[in-house]
Amino acid sequence: MNILLSAQPVSSQRLRRIANYGPAVVLIVALLVLWELYVNSGQISSRVLPAPLAVVQALIANWDVISGHTLQTLLETVLGLALATVLGLGLAILLAMASWVRRAVYPLLVISQTIPIIALAPLLVIWFGIELAPKVIVVTLYCFFPIAVACSDGLLGTDPDLVRLMRSMRASRWQVLWLVRLPGAMPSFFSGLRIAATYSMTGAIVGEYVAASRGLGLYMENASHSFAVILVFAAILVIALLSLCLFGFVALLEWIALPWYQGVQMRN
Repeated sequence: MNILLSAQPVSSQRLRRIANYGPAVVLIVALLVLWELYVNSGQISSRVLPAPLAVVQALIANWDVISGHTLQTLLETVLGLALATVLGLGLAILLAMASWVRRAVYPLLVISQTIPIIALAPLLVIWFGIELAPKVIVVTLYCFFPIAVACSDGLLGTDPDLVRLMRSMRASRWQVLWLVRLPGAMPSFFSGLRIAATYSMTGAIVGEYVAASRGLGLYMENASHSFAVILVFAAILVIALLSLCLFGFVALLEWIALPWYQGVQMRN
């Protein structure tokens, strides 16, 4: 009986969290319906702004071509995001462990974000060619900063009482990092990773726009040159769905890795 009583609040909290997405779903559906009605009313040419249903039909009809470009873009995105995660987490640990490194590197890290990545993309093509490497590097540059900064802030925001308690038990700096700082920084790390996941697909598309032999960016560029606007919208639909899937995958990883944090969030 006690188990059932304790399970009911948790399930009701989850239902409330799911219901919170209701207004967003209703708004999206309403906008799509208005878009469809506006195009079908003849107020604008479907060659300029295709209707949503026509975009879906074009996506299905051309999926044999779009799927190959999608796999290439997804490969670039996943590799770049994984590399950015490893580098961002490593730098965040270094910034948290050594104050002199933080004072020296952190300003440079912030300044680096003032340089448009699209301006570096042509240089990367010159240095690494038009194959996989430059696109992966562009994705990494897009995703690296939010992961490094968010995780670094999480590591530096560790409860000082816990750190003093560990040191009173003669714990080493690495033991404090592994047992206290890293677990406490995981919510911040996943927040940065979620932001990076939404940027990652954009980075791959930017790299493909500059130079590529395959990918959704190249596909959209060729479609726009051919004035096939509906195919551009079909590719955009694929990009949006992939971005949502990546975001959801990161949220799932967070739910698996931090069940205690999810319980706190549901109670709040």
